[in-house]
Amino acid sequence: MSGRTELAKSDSTQALTRSDRRPTLSPACDVYENADELLVVADLPGITKEALNVNLDKNELRISARRAPPTDGKYLGVEYGDDDFSRRFALPGGIDESKISAELKDGVLWLHLPKSEALKPRQIPVRAG
Repeated sequence: MSGRTELAKSDSTQALTRSDRRPTLSPACDVYENADELLVVADLPGITKEALNVNLDKNELRISARRAPPTDGKYLGVEYGDDDFSRRFALPGGIDESKISAELKDGVLWLHLPKSEALKPRQIPVRAG
């Protein structure tokens, strides 16, 4: 059973196993829009800042990360494995790339994508004739 650990099971329980296969998960995301920005909120449990990559290339936003379980100790049962997270979004043109900011807090990524001035709504004055 190379690369696999199994916890013994009784008739009423399921075995916990560890496999060398690395699944790719699509994290749950919410996207909000207001007058000033697009806000992407992504659920990335167990992800560290060092394991997270956020890229914007030609209006495509890509969020990717790798989560690895702790390596110390002996596994007795494993349901959390080595997981890759990946999500892509097509963004509208007009994002001010120089002002993009991101924060990872408590396993949640908050990605602020400010709109350029050209995309922001503006009031058009109306003259009476």
